[in-house]
Amino acid sequence: MSDNPEERPLVSMLGIFVDLGMSAVFFVFMFWVLMPHVPSQDPTSVYVVAGMTSFCMTGVFWIAAGMFRVTLVDYQRRQKGK
Repeated sequence: MSDNPEERPLVSMLGIFVDLGMSAVFFVFMFWVLMPHVPSQDPTSVYVVAGMTSFCMTGVFWIAAGMFRVTLVDYQRRQKGK
């Protein structure tokens, strides 16, 4: 890692907030998609199971979005250095 202070950090506050916003949208979308697939007629059970499943999938999405952002910034740094 170089000592150049002008380089973009791998993780920024803006990036974290963008990832959180995208994750919230992803959670709502997955909740909507998963509700018809819960094998229950009780609305409370459907909401709980769809919500828990969406929460787990959203966690994976958030980690993947963060990993993508870090990889992209690192790639752009290396391309600028060539």
